[in-house]
Amino acid sequence: MSHNTRLYLYISKELIKASSPKMALILFLVFSLFLQGALGGIISCEDLPTELCSFSIASSGKRCSLETYLPRDGTVEYQCKTSEVIVETMPETIETDECMSACGVERNSVGISSDSLHEPEFTSKLCAPPCYLGCPNIVDLYFNLALGEGVFLPDLCEKQRTNPHRVMTELLSSGAAPGANSVAAMSPCSAESSALDAAAPASISI
Repeated sequence: MSHNTRLYLYISKELIKASSPKMALILFLVFSLFLQGALGGIISCEDLPTELCSFSIASSGKRCSLETYLPRDGTVEYQCKTSEVIVETMPETIETDECMSACGVERNSVGISSDSLHEPEFTSKLCAPPCYLGCPNIVDLYFNLALGEGVFLPDLCEKQRTNPHRVMTELLSSGAAPGANSVAAMSPCSAESSALDAAAPASISI
């Protein structure tokens, strides 16, 4: 990826942060169209700025993962890497700020882990309608992570709505400890979002 293309990716992110929601969406779409042409329709995780890495999906359909490394000076640096997790239904996706906020996730999240599922506040946001029905990319990821712990996310979210105190018991009784499961260790899932209670609109893709 050229320096200019990398710069446009970063600028599009900054414009979204500085603009009103309506204008942010317009700007994102404009830059998305530009980048699609500039990249020839190919997005590689290794070419994405670290600010846009987490929860993104490359043209190959593989999820991007923000990783840390230690250069010679000993300071912690970040790099965007391609994981082995395949999402066949949502290639070329960069998650929106609206969904990041609605689902309670951060762009600086390192790796792909189930740790957040053990946090009641996060589970509450994930299962709330703005995230659960409107952010299929994030829900798809945590659907798989929950399966890795022997938990069916729609059932978990139903318990969250009716009896939130049972949610942590459900996870703990599954036999998995926080941090013990990573989606990278699971078999890829291509259409698990169809098992959710309602169809969700697609994330903005480029």
